[in-house]
Amino acid sequence: MRALMPKLTMADRTPVLAMCAPICVLTLVMLSACDRAPDSSPVTLPSLGAAIDKTSVSGISAGAYMAGQFEMAQAKIVIGAGIIAGGPYGCSESVFTGALPAPGTAWLNLSKAVNGCMKDMLGIWGVADPNDLATKAKRRAEDGSIDPIADVITDRVYLFSGTADHTVMPSIVKHTAEFYGKLGVPDTNIKFVNTLPAGHAFVTDDSGSACGRSGTPYVVDCDYDQAGDLLAHIYGPLQPRAAAPSGTMITFDQKLFKPPGVLDGLADTGVVYVPPHCRTASGCRIHVAFHGCGQNRETVDDQFITQSGFSRWADTNSLIVLFPQVATTPLNPQACWDWWGYTGNEYLTRAAPQIVAVRQMLDVLAAPSRP
Repeated sequence: MRALMPKLTMADRTPVLAMCAPICVLTLVMLSACDRAPDSSPVTLPSLGAAIDKTSVSGISAGAYMAGQFEMAQAKIVIGAGIIAGGPYGCSESVFTGALPAPGTAWLNLSKAVNGCMKDMLGIWGVADPNDLATKAKRRAEDGSIDPIADVITDRVYLFSGTADHTVMPSIVKHTAEFYGKLGVPDTNIKFVNTLPAGHAFVTDDSGSACGRSGTPYVVDCDYDQAGDLLAHIYGPLQPRAAAPSGTMITFDQKLFKPPGVLDGLADTGVVYVPPHCRTASGCRIHVAFHGCGQNRETVDDQFITQSGFSRWADTNSLIVLFPQVATTPLNPQACWDWWGYTGNEYLTRAAPQIVAVRQMLDVLAAPSRP
């Protein structure tokens, strides 16, 4: 397997491992003074009467792939997606998917994911071909394993690639833009930011490491408010962000969403940010923020959650922000979301354990509020 992997310099190796995790075990496998840390004791995810049909998603790296997968699988409720340093939907899927047991398929997907869907080294073999991937997505929609493509082409899509990102090549993110175009998403609905000298990280205007850095906690300060730009592209003009969030970061019990006897990779707890008025008034929108590999709470505490800046925009724009979490395990030491099939061959569909779990979280948030 080692021969199938790209030869990496030490500068490249750390961010690649943060995206993929060690390959020998079958898997590919941020606190600002103005943000609040989540409550430490997990509680039940609250029912808040949220507007589930105005849900948006975003993610970085493996979280970007998961954001795209969730958008495609749950397109009826998702109105927009932010893909930060991520490639097109279904990029890592092997031609042997369905012909081999899930562990064998995941092993084959692994090499394709790293070499083709991050480093863009397999173009000669048609890997990350936007037209081919769009055709496969349409076929999957026709067989009912994901939502209709008609519900995707109205979405607003934000894409980002830093010029100093050597983990997921800018050409891969460009393929993502082309993929959405092949699906039929209008050019006016796609925003591609690719001129900032950012490393492999989520970008802010006032928090994090030096702009070009690629390393934990994968949040960098490039004098650019990515959270605000992303949300404004999806939802339209926003009210100015709050100087400091006044809502509540709630640590909730994710075990209630873990299907018994199924490898799901989820952590025991997740976090949701709830603005004050979303506690008392129904109709708030939901944004789901998927962390990247090595960016989960077990690894970097709450740095991605609090430094990303989503909560400051949430308070003034009726937005609940959900931060679901993947666990750090021996098979997935970097806590990556499943974008290559470690949870099974259904990882790209509505039946994927992680997609099912996050949808159930949204259903709870959208349920009528309880006193």
